[in-house]
Amino acid sequence: MSKDKSLRILIIAGEASGDLHGSGVVRELKRRDPDAVIFGIGGDKMQAEGMELIYHVREISVMGFWEVLQHLPLLKSVEQTLKVLLKVKKPDVVLLIDYPGFNLRFARAAREYGVKIVYYISPQVWAWKSGRVKKMKGLIDKMLVAFPFEEEIYRKEGIDVEFVGHPLLEVFTEPQGKREFCKRYGFVEDKPILGLFPGSRTQELERIFPAMLGAARILHAQAGIQIAVGISSVLNFDYVKTFVRNDFPIQLIQNATYEIMKNSDVALVTSGTATLETAFYQTPMIVVYKTSWFSYFIGRMLVRIKNIGLVNIVAGERIVPELLQSKVTPQRLAREVLTMLEDKALSKEIAEKLSVVKYRLGTKGASSRVADTIFSLV
Repeated sequence: MSKDKSLRILIIAGEASGDLHGSGVVRELKRRDPDAVIFGIGGDKMQAEGMELIYHVREISVMGFWEVLQHLPLLKSVEQTLKVLLKVKKPDVVLLIDYPGFNLRFARAAREYGVKIVYYISPQVWAWKSGRVKKMKGLIDKMLVAFPFEEEIYRKEGIDVEFVGHPLLEVFTEPQGKREFCKRYGFVEDKPILGLFPGSRTQELERIFPAMLGAARILHAQAGIQIAVGISSVLNFDYVKTFVRNDFPIQLIQNATYEIMKNSDVALVTSGTATLETAFYQTPMIVVYKTSWFSYFIGRMLVRIKNIGLVNIVAGERIVPELLQSKVTPQRLAREVLTMLEDKALSKEIAEKLSVVKYRLGTKGASSRVADTIFSLV
């Protein structure tokens, strides 16, 4: 890289978690090269660190086979725009963050332009039937994985891979204690608190949040349990508010996710990165997920692992319950929560086992290691 030419990097992060993980990388790249031109798909966090957004994650964040089919015209349009940017802006490196359905397809287009390709936060290839990893060989220059067990999977296929640790370790905070938390949000300190985390996508909110709220209503009526809802930063607060009937006390809280995770006695968590975040604070949880029946049916044919929750996958065993599809009902969720609250020995055992997940996330510095890789390829 000559001194008169600024580094140009195209980044694609299609989800809220990708925005979080990518923001650390953008910050590190800008720290090393303030003139670096960084553009692509991201969210508010990446933009705040100096990235130019061509598309916002909320425009393209969809999950599920049927849902992707419904949004195919939009995704194709986005892909075409990015292909034009490859030709016009000529990035030195393309950094793909998770979001495999879109990113693996785009990697093929980027390869035709001869641009260096780094993949950060591996697609969950270990969850799929064999063959997907083989297709990635020759498609990317460097795979950077967040879990140690992923390294061997790629190495066996001859793919250049490095375990960099999980980027969540860079953003975890020491939240305020129970007393301060309760005082701030109006909770009674000696009564149990249930944390609800309905996801970061609108479709997750629509399919999962009503059942979570129904369970919360039952639990408040039967046991006086207090309810705190952690709203993703990428969701519109007023839209989330429309799901609430105001027929029982509930606190909707945005931008305080870790405070809720730390101070909840039990949590209902939509499957995804949030399960790892909750595990870090060793809070007992129930993993919840519900998608269209078409997407679920196709997924069950393709996926070969027993657990879908990252918390259980990383642990190597089912530490916390997983409720999927027809099991996601207010009554079933309420029953699982009550079991955890009433069985103190069970809650203690779960909390202790979650420390394993915390350990397996590696050490801090993932963003710096990603930046090292990018600069080494230029």
